[in-house]
Amino acid sequence: MLKPLPYPHPEQLVGVWHTAPALNIPLMNMSPANYFIYREQGRDFQEFGMYNNDSVSVTGNGPPEQIRAIDMTEGVLPALGISPLLGRWFNAKDTTQGAPETAILIYSYWMRKFGGDQAIVGKTMMADGVLRQIIGVMPQNFQFLNDYDLQVLLPFHFDRAKAHLGNFSYEGIARLKPGATIAMANADVARMLPIVWRSFPPPPGFSLDLFLKANIGANVRPLKQDVVGDSGKILWILMGSIVLVLLIACANVANLLLVRAEGRQQELAIRSALGASRGRLAGDLLFESVMIGLTGSVLGLGLAYGALRVLVALAPTGIPRIQEIGIDVPVLLFTLAISLIASLLFGSIPVFKYAGSHLGTSLREGGRTLSQSRERHRARNTLVVVQVGMASVLLICAGLMIRTFRALMSVDPGFSAPNQLQTFKASFPSTEVKDPDALIHMQKAIEDKIAAIPGLTSVAMANSVPMDDQGWTDPVFAQDHDTAGQVPPLRRFKFVSPGYFSTLGMRLIAGRDFTWAETYQRLPEAIISENFAKEYWGNPTNALGKQIRVSTKDEWRQIVGVVGDVYWDGMSKKAPATVYWPLIMNHFESDDVQVTRGMTYAIRTPRAGSQSLMKDVQEAVWSVDGNLPLRNVQTLGGLYTKSMARTSFTLTMIAIASGMALLLGMIGLYGVVAYSVSQRTREIGIRIALGAQRESVTGMFVRQGLMLTLGGVIVGLAAAAAATRLMASVLFNVSPVDPITYALVCVALVAIAALASYIPSRRASVVDPMQALRAE
Repeated sequence: MLKPLPYPHPEQLVGVWHTAPALNIPLMNMSPANYFIYREQGRDFQEFGMYNNDSVSVTGNGPPEQIRAIDMTEGVLPALGISPLLGRWFNAKDTTQGAPETAILIYSYWMRKFGGDQAIVGKTMMADGVLRQIIGVMPQNFQFLNDYDLQVLLPFHFDRAKAHLGNFSYEGIARLKPGATIAMANADVARMLPIVWRSFPPPPGFSLDLFLKANIGANVRPLKQDVVGDSGKILWILMGSIVLVLLIACANVANLLLVRAEGRQQELAIRSALGASRGRLAGDLLFESVMIGLTGSVLGLGLAYGALRVLVALAPTGIPRIQEIGIDVPVLLFTLAISLIASLLFGSIPVFKYAGSHLGTSLREGGRTLSQSRERHRARNTLVVVQVGMASVLLICAGLMIRTFRALMSVDPGFSAPNQLQTFKASFPSTEVKDPDALIHMQKAIEDKIAAIPGLTSVAMANSVPMDDQGWTDPVFAQDHDTAGQVPPLRRFKFVSPGYFSTLGMRLIAGRDFTWAETYQRLPEAIISENFAKEYWGNPTNALGKQIRVSTKDEWRQIVGVVGDVYWDGMSKKAPATVYWPLIMNHFESDDVQVTRGMTYAIRTPRAGSQSLMKDVQEAVWSVDGNLPLRNVQTLGGLYTKSMARTSFTLTMIAIASGMALLLGMIGLYGVVAYSVSQRTREIGIRIALGAQRESVTGMFVRQGLMLTLGGVIVGLAAAAAATRLMASVLFNVSPVDPITYALVCVALVAIAALASYIPSRRASVVDPMQALRAE
């Protein structure tokens, strides 16, 4: 979060987004129409470009493979400011409609596929059935934002004459001019938006009024915010946990230093009597504290060097810039600064307490033979209360995360037995199969070949499966619902084959599924989710027979079924209202024929996740098309687990921190009680000699520990009530002040504290009064 992006002058880099309050979209992408106007008329951008994620099928040089790609306009790489290692960037000619196809290789792919051929520029590669000329290779240290798997860069081909409003499917990136600010850029984009509306027509079937009523506005923000995303909330929570553990550890050390300084009172008094100044004594004590802190930090860095690799391996893929984490000079300086600050801050406690002007009285006191006063206990007791309080905050945070994880696990995701669902993606570019009907029959032939593999329950296909981060969202009009000129709510679009719902184990609540006969005939039908049906028609059954469409040029499509809600975006996000369309349709979103070319196959089988299954699947696919690579091979169970990886990672990290805090806090409590027992030996001897029962003596020290614990718990509960509200964004169906969590943490702390106090208190019960008095 803190390191600048690895590009020249990263503070000038911005992501160009929009907002659409009327559609409840806080972050909306770019369209080609926006791109042309912003690039031509922008006043505050040095460079401006637009890009999108992609993948291409590479053939003709070994086995076919599907690789990660980025499509971009000519301004993207100049905006980032990283020159190619070989060759050149894309230019305006490369991105002109009808221009020869080109490509730029990423260094790792160049080395793996072409052996680092220095003469690669000018040679060709076959991608998605198109022969592309390689014009450059990016340097080894180049990374495109968070994309660690990127293999090739490809140019967009936009025809300005055919551009229209809409199609907000692309991401914008820009480099500000020197002196320009983000506020200036936002004002400039807001100035250009009316120019966009005037310069390009709306898509067929849509009106300009629809875009104006969406109230689209500018949302230019630092590019680093695009890279980090919403992970900052979790990382700051984890950092806060680590700070609390550090403070608890420092409080423990301060307590030990207090004990050490207390035992050296006479030594300090003698040195003071012999002429040592208060500054000299304070300096010696602080030096010892600093040496302890620095030595501990050096040991900690050694442990961190090894533990960091484990941390990176455990971290979910959603954590941004995870591969850049390492121990470097800033980390070393940060550790040194924290060590010095903590050592001086907590090392000063015994300095102020025992390096003062009262040292002379220590020579006159028989300090070792007297029971300690309450004043001498107060500092150590206060530190223990603080430790227990901070430990209780962390334990409550861990408890809330455990409750969140349990709540997520108890939610019905909308599908069943995900570990038995094998999925993979396959792309069918128009250069390979142009005719829509031929494409559907090829996709169905592949499905049939897979279904013939022994041990399979069912096979189906769609443009995506739950939680694979693939989405298409647009407004949907209902024939019997007048929106009064307003933009209707957005719905998630999914394009599915017959049998998809039963294969995934989705509940068919009302109506029926699609059939292959209807799909081939391109009948105007649709299936909707339960929450969509309830929102418009109150009851899923009432939705059957109703008509919906996307644009005024589309056919009205009859709702033939209603299925249960699915958590497409992960368990922690609300299930979106969804419309399921057939794989091929006439007159959809103003296209004459809509067909799904990026297909995800879902296979239900007990063999899911096995290499033998995928070997059989590969042979089945290649029996239909020998040049079709498979990508994103994974189980739906893996996607389901991945969707909760960030929550489980946060839970694991906070649990480790809270466990350390609890251990340190109880060690501190144990130390205070044990030291109190050792310093009150004479008093204990007198009490026993006068007839006190040993159980009552033990109970006296246990009560002391419990009183300190209760004080810490009260402080911790108040602090947790405030601190856990900051966690509200990462909790799910759990209140930040959940009474069950708070109560369990209090009970657990008191029980553990009673044990931590009882163990050293047992020493008091075995004191021989004669020996204790004789020692005096």
